[in-house]
Amino acid sequence: MSILNFGSVNIDHVYRVDHLVRPGETIASRDYQQFPGGKGYNQSIALARAGAPVRHAGRIGQDGRWLREALAAEGADVAFLEVVDKPSGHAIIQVDAAGENAILLFGGANRSITAGDAHGILAHFGPGDWLLLQNEISAMAEILTEAGQRRMRIVFNPAPMGDEVLAYPLDGVSIFLLNETEGEAFTGESAPPAILAGMRSRFPQATVVLTLGAEGAVYDDGGEQIYVAGRPVQAVDTTAAGDTFIGYFLAGISAGEAPRTALERANRAAAICVTRPGAAPSIPRLAEVG
Repeated sequence: MSILNFGSVNIDHVYRVDHLVRPGETIASRDYQQFPGGKGYNQSIALARAGAPVRHAGRIGQDGRWLREALAAEGADVAFLEVVDKPSGHAIIQVDAAGENAILLFGGANRSITAGDAHGILAHFGPGDWLLLQNEISAMAEILTEAGQRRMRIVFNPAPMGDEVLAYPLDGVSIFLLNETEGEAFTGESAPPAILAGMRSRFPQATVVLTLGAEGAVYDDGGEQIYVAGRPVQAVDTTAAGDTFIGYFLAGISAGEAPRTALERANRAAAICVTRPGAAPSIPRLAEVG
């Protein structure tokens, strides 16, 4: 059994501000730091730190070689992370005094992945292998189609959510991991019970994990529904909370843990994550989570 994360790798430029900048406004940043990031990268780090054997596929530019080295140093297999002659993806991230963030994303090398890349990489995987996807790379439709044909277990986090997601071939997805905003985009509903019912109607074969921010998360596989409450913490930076949750949850499920166990550990990990600045550097290790 393999876990392949076919996802983005970014350089995060993080600015500390008193409030998120408004249209037409210029404000001073209180601090600036550079971190490794990207939803794909963060989720691979979370998987690795949770003890899962993860292989990361994607593309970076020459300016991102240090990201490849950092990912490998965490124990991830980076054989499928290609260096190309394009700038790496990057994000401009504002973090305000309350820990909330606003992000401007540039896809860069992440958006140069082709259908041929998808075929070449997925040829190494087959039935029973896990595939984790977000929505920060190109060739998503081709990757989803090929993975479904290979009978891989597809875990999909539709972030960042856009209209194109609704047109993807999603019938082969085994697990949807989404927040309330993404759930509303899929179903037109805003209340968690209605989102879950809408997802169940549209994707009856899939398990849905709906994250609720500070309120916790809900797991629904059609036969069982599990809720775990949020853990009260003082948030410093929420940037990688969802990615941490996803990595830890998938690490548990792929290892055969009961859904409640995986859900509770993922919840604890995300709660620790938000008490620290940055994206990938804020993701806790398994020993801290318990």
